[in-house]
Amino acid sequence: MPLPDDHSPAGADAPRRAYFFNLGFLRQPQVRRILTLAGYDLRVGKPGPDDLIAVWGHSPYAARGEAVAEKTGAQIIRVEDAFLRSVHPGRAGAPPLGLAIDQTGVHFDHTGPSDLETLLATHPLDDTALLDRARGAIARLQDAHLSKYNAFDPTAPCPDPGYVLVIDQTRGDASIAYGGADANTFREMLYYAQEDNPGARIVIKTHPETTDGYRTGYFGPDDAADNITILTDPVSPWALLEGATGVYTVTSQLGFEAIYAGHRPRVFGQPFYAGWGLTEDRHPLGLQRRGRNLSRAQLFAAAMILYPVWYDPHHDQLCEIEDAITTLEAQVRTWREDRHGWSAHGMRMWKRKPLQQFFGAHERMTFDRPAALPRRDMVWAGRAGDAPEGATKIEDGFLRSRGLGAELIPPLSLVCDTRGIYYDPTRPSDLEGWISKRATLRPDQRARVEVLMKRLVALGISKYNLGGSLPDLPVGRRILVPGQVEDDASIRLGAGNIKTNLDLLQAVRAANPDAVLLYKPHPDVEAGLRNGAVSDVALSRLADATLPRCDPTALLAEVDEVWTMTSLMGFEALLRGVPVTTTGAPFYAGWGLTNDLGRTPARRAARPDLAGLAHAVLIDYPRYFDPVTQQPCSVEVVVDRLASGAVPHPGLANRLLAKLQGLLASRAVLWR
Repeated sequence: MPLPDDHSPAGADAPRRAYFFNLGFLRQPQVRRILTLAGYDLRVGKPGPDDLIAVWGHSPYAARGEAVAEKTGAQIIRVEDAFLRSVHPGRAGAPPLGLAIDQTGVHFDHTGPSDLETLLATHPLDDTALLDRARGAIARLQDAHLSKYNAFDPTAPCPDPGYVLVIDQTRGDASIAYGGADANTFREMLYYAQEDNPGARIVIKTHPETTDGYRTGYFGPDDAADNITILTDPVSPWALLEGATGVYTVTSQLGFEAIYAGHRPRVFGQPFYAGWGLTEDRHPLGLQRRGRNLSRAQLFAAAMILYPVWYDPHHDQLCEIEDAITTLEAQVRTWREDRHGWSAHGMRMWKRKPLQQFFGAHERMTFDRPAALPRRDMVWAGRAGDAPEGATKIEDGFLRSRGLGAELIPPLSLVCDTRGIYYDPTRPSDLEGWISKRATLRPDQRARVEVLMKRLVALGISKYNLGGSLPDLPVGRRILVPGQVEDDASIRLGAGNIKTNLDLLQAVRAANPDAVLLYKPHPDVEAGLRNGAVSDVALSRLADATLPRCDPTALLAEVDEVWTMTSLMGFEALLRGVPVTTTGAPFYAGWGLTNDLGRTPARRAARPDLAGLAHAVLIDYPRYFDPVTQQPCSVEVVVDRLASGAVPHPGLANRLLAKLQGLLASRAVLWR
């Protein structure tokens, strides 16, 4: 049957009534919301012949809806999880990020067609842009080690490479019976895995839900032998597939993922991905109607882009698979890094609530107590001496808030560094590793970061997002000199020979006697909260204009160059195409993108372009928090929140404490 281009019911101008008889729909608000956004008006009651009945796949409860449909003439639509779901299985209460809403069947039922099979059999699947999107999404799933369920550690050890992988599934799963298989099929699969590969090591991977105790599988400890290992550890499917010399499956989704890991899996059932020329089908009867050879990208495009309905929980709207991957990346990163818990050191009281939001969702943080394994230690980077050796260092990210950290406004981004910290050039940092890695970008990575950079520039987003109109600026070759906090760690560790704002102004004037020098004081210094003020006498002699309380992004659009010690404004200038000269060694110097007068680390030998640098700095390195949904999120969501103003503001207690800090500006160590 022809399929609609969007995800609404075919031919519908308004939401179409869909009745349900399964209480599971009531217990899952995100499922109901996705269906509503997809154009279905969910109801309880008696349907008419022109209505729909929503059932969950071929679950035991689907029979209720099927019986009502037979009596009323209403059409059945079958709902299932999409193939990229959540961190934990649905039985653990995790809501899905996408649904398969099928109007003709269900994807795992080989006895009849489904919308997915129709797509695979009849859609041209020849659009270059669509196939490029598929290849990019596959690469992102592999990079981030994302699967349908994701409660595993990508660094957990897999068996030594060279094994044959046999994939177990859960007993009673509908995909097995409707995939033309049963318990005997699993025995047959294990037999042929040994027969086809004499003397080979066999690794049987259990299903995640059997490990968690929700279900049982077809294999167990009694199946272990000298050459057969039962693997129950929560390892990365991508790492597991990488080490395999062959893959044997019945109907598991892991067989689908094996195709994208470069395998041609031996398939003993009749799953949706069999019969398209990408698998070795041991029971091809029943697959004859498929009869079309597809590429990996074509199979993925139909199954992952065209077929499912994807949901963006941060904007409460339907979205594309790229957005779903971005959402899941943030959720999975949070679980993998935080699941064992953190013990934080050197954290002031006002920081503890935002830190708990960032890092305590899966295991509540503790403060100023030594971490007992597997709990990990963290410390604010500037107070590393307050924590045990090896603690992860924490700092504000580069898109922080609408307002100053010195005014105790909670951050929307934080960075975690296991090796050093980005502003300390005296030792390697995780950020340097990311920048080196991004010396080459895939097309999908380049497309994403270029859109991000354009949005940042168009929306005028910066670290603190403090507004303020620009005065009329002097005419000439304008050089912006951003002031900094002079006792800031980035100055102490990375400024080089020039360590004060006055020294910087003098150096810029000496090198550019005829230029128009525009000096912008640092917001913390302007607010009287930190050190770094330059006297009015010196400013009148060295600068052509001093620009307090003005929008830095608007200012960057009006200047020809930026000279800085280590200011983040140098990076923000690069994003806007403004040439930057550094006198110190900020994180963005030494990569071939700036004119560096100071000494930069020789280890910064990679040569990323601006897009590669921005990808490392804004996408790979920080973690982001959505103040609206109170969930981990992507940089794109934080950009939306900063642009709309949907960000937290400090309460009265924080504002009073900020004023007290102003009186103690020369003793910032007491409250930073």
